[in-house]
Amino acid sequence: MKVVVIGGNGQLGSDLCKVYKQTGDVVQELNHGDIEISDFKKCRDIIKRIGPDLIINTAAMHHVESCEEYPQKAFLVNSLGARNLAIVCEDLDLPLVHFSTDYVFDGSKGSPYVEVDIPIPLNVYGNSKLSGENFIRKLTEKHFIIRVSGLYGHSACRAKGGLNFVGLMLKLAEDRDEIRVVNDEILSPTFTYDIAVQLEKLTGTKEYGLYHMTSRGSCSWYEFAEQIFHLTDARVKLSIALPEEFSSKVPRPKYSVLENANLMAKGMDIMPHWSESLKQYLQEI
Repeated sequence: MKVVVIGGNGQLGSDLCKVYKQTGDVVQELNHGDIEISDFKKCRDIIKRIGPDLIINTAAMHHVESCEEYPQKAFLVNSLGARNLAIVCEDLDLPLVHFSTDYVFDGSKGSPYVEVDIPIPLNVYGNSKLSGENFIRKLTEKHFIIRVSGLYGHSACRAKGGLNFVGLMLKLAEDRDEIRVVNDEILSPTFTYDIAVQLEKLTGTKEYGLYHMTSRGSCSWYEFAEQIFHLTDARVKLSIALPEEFSSKVPRPKYSVLENANLMAKGMDIMPHWSESLKQYLQEI
């Protein structure tokens, strides 16, 4: 099978390329210099020329503050770009994998969100990603929409200055005696390699639709940092920060835990617990 991974040099995309290659697929990596998903004609021409069997889109504008500051650009990439890919895939009869986010929810539920819960985004980023989801649902039948949360992986996360949360904590532990982290936001930290393995199994089926795909269990950012330092024997003092210490003008969900309900219903959920994945990740770096 020939697989196109849009955003293949990114934090998630690099692990997708790795896993699909390991299973014997031919992988074509397309990055920002190769394709612009907001340009319909160029997008169609490039995909048609390659002739893939599957399109995986990880391209997005996902820096939350930048989306808020430049909403038109956010919708151009996250919404119109998804629309363009959906039309191309429908015309060429190709399955489309599109990644979305836990930020489509407002966090008020207080228990894990499942795929049938009604999205209520709090910010431009969440709204633009939800708009992209809706275009794909309406415009192409063969789609996998994958919502993820709290990603970290081996490749650089450009939207966050090259560091994911784990990398940031380890760097701060080298430079500071004390680190303060908020304890009022709950999530499911997820290793990008685990997503790649799970997705490869899912795309081997024709079980199209919407899926949550995160690690099992949940924690606060503080608890996540606590486990990072425990597993690395970091000699640093970790304290709970007050919310106002890291206040942002952009509202974010306080609770964004996703439950892989559709994967579980189909007997396909192989995502490990977040603490197990963190241990594996730290052993590899």
